[in-house]
Amino acid sequence: MTFATLGLIEPLLRALETLGYQTPTPVQAQAIPAVLAGRDLMAAAQTGTGKTAGFALPLLQLLTLEGPKVAANSARALILCPTRELAEQVHASVAEYAQHLPLTTYAVYGGVSINPQMMKLRKGVDILVATPGRLIDLFRQNALKLNQLQTLVLDEADRMLDLGFSEELANIYRMLPKKRQTLLFSATFSDDIRLLAGQMLNDPLSIEVSPRNVAANTVKQWVVPVDKKRKPELFVHLMRKGRWKQVLVFAKTRNGVDALVDKLQGLGINADGIHGDKPQATRQRALDRFKASDVQILVATDVAARGLDIEDLPLVVNFDLPIVAEDYIHRIGRTGRAGNTGEAISLVCADEVNMLSAIEMLTRQTLPRKMEPDFEPEHRVPDTDASGQVVKKPKKPKKPKTSGGGGKRNLGKWVDSGEVAPAEPSIKPVRKVPVFNTGPRKKK
Repeated sequence: MTFATLGLIEPLLRALETLGYQTPTPVQAQAIPAVLAGRDLMAAAQTGTGKTAGFALPLLQLLTLEGPKVAANSARALILCPTRELAEQVHASVAEYAQHLPLTTYAVYGGVSINPQMMKLRKGVDILVATPGRLIDLFRQNALKLNQLQTLVLDEADRMLDLGFSEELANIYRMLPKKRQTLLFSATFSDDIRLLAGQMLNDPLSIEVSPRNVAANTVKQWVVPVDKKRKPELFVHLMRKGRWKQVLVFAKTRNGVDALVDKLQGLGINADGIHGDKPQATRQRALDRFKASDVQILVATDVAARGLDIEDLPLVVNFDLPIVAEDYIHRIGRTGRAGNTGEAISLVCADEVNMLSAIEMLTRQTLPRKMEPDFEPEHRVPDTDASGQVVKKPKKPKKPKTSGGGGKRNLGKWVDSGEVAPAEPSIKPVRKVPVFNTGPRKKK
C-alpha cells in the first residue's frame, strides 16, 4: 500500500516524498480514507505511529478541495492540543504537509502575548492549532469566529481531562457549529474519553490498530529499585556507566526538575529543564537545543510527555514515576518512534510501588528489575506483577510469650526490619467529564 492508493492528491504526495514518508502506518491506512469520506472518527494507536499525519493529511485535502475561502477572524479547521509544546509540534507537522498547498496555518497558546495572535487571525487561517484556554480567550475578545468551522480535531483528549480542561471543552463545544466533522486521536482512550466521544461525535468510526493502553514494543523497558534519597546519585552513576549521549528525563514536580538540573550542571554536565513555570520562549529554546544535541540531558515534567517528536532519541529515564499510569506510555513513547528502537529506565523507590503496580496492570506486563551494585535499597520495593497486586514479603512469626511474666504485655506488630509497611492503594484522580447539552433549546 502507498499514500497514492489512499487517494491523496499530488501536492500532498510531493510533500510526503520530500519528508521521506514511503509507506502508510496502520493508523494512517485506516484513518485517511475514513476522514476523506467525511466520517467522525475515534482512533487509538501507540504513540510514535503517525497519528498526526493520519488526521492532518486528509484534513488538508478536504480543505483544499471543498468549502469557501476563509473569512476574516475565522478558521475552517481547529486542532485542540493539551499543551503548548504539543501545539507547536502539531503545527510544525501540518505546515510541512501543506508546503505545496494554498492554505494558511497558525498555532495559538497561552504563556505568550495574545496581541500578535489577534493580529495574525485578522485575515483568517484555514487550520488553527490551539490550546483550550487561549482559544476561549481569543473567542471572547471577538478575535476569532467559529461559524465557518468544518472540522474539529481533539489530539490527546485524555490528557486534556487530566489537566482539568473539562469545563473549557464544554465551553468550546457550545461555540461550534452543530454540523461539522469531529476527530479524536490518542494513544490511550479511557472510559471517560469514550463517554466524551459519545457526546461530541456523530456515529463515529472506531479504529484501534494496537491493543488498548499497550506501550510500543520497540522500547526495551526495565526498573532499577533504589532509595529515594539516592536517585540523583544513581542517575549520575548510570549516565557515566552507560556513556549516555542524549537522554530525556521525567520528574514528577517542577521543583524536582530544577533540583536535578542544578545538580547535573554543578557536576559540569550539559543539562536543561522545562516545566510549566518557565516562559514559553525559554521552554522552546531548551527543547530546540536538545533536539540539536547542544544539550545532553533534558529534564521535564509531563508537559513533554506527549507529541514531542525527537528524532532517534535513544533513551528515556523516569526519574519519578507518573501519578497517572497512562502518562507512562506517553513518556516512553518519546523513544522507539517510527520503527526505531529505544530504551526506558525507571528509578523506583519503595513509596512508588503502587504507581508501578498501576503501570504494570495498565500495560499488562511485569517490568523486569535490575539491581545496580552498591545501590541496593535499604527500603525494599515490594514485588509487583501485571495483575495489579503488590506482593508482600512474608512476615516473621511472632515470638512465643515467655512464662513468668507479670501480666499481659502489648508487643505491637512484628515487622521485619527490611520491610516497608505497604502504602495505601493509589487512587487515580477523578476526572470531571464535560456533559454537553445536545437536546433542543427551549424557546424564550
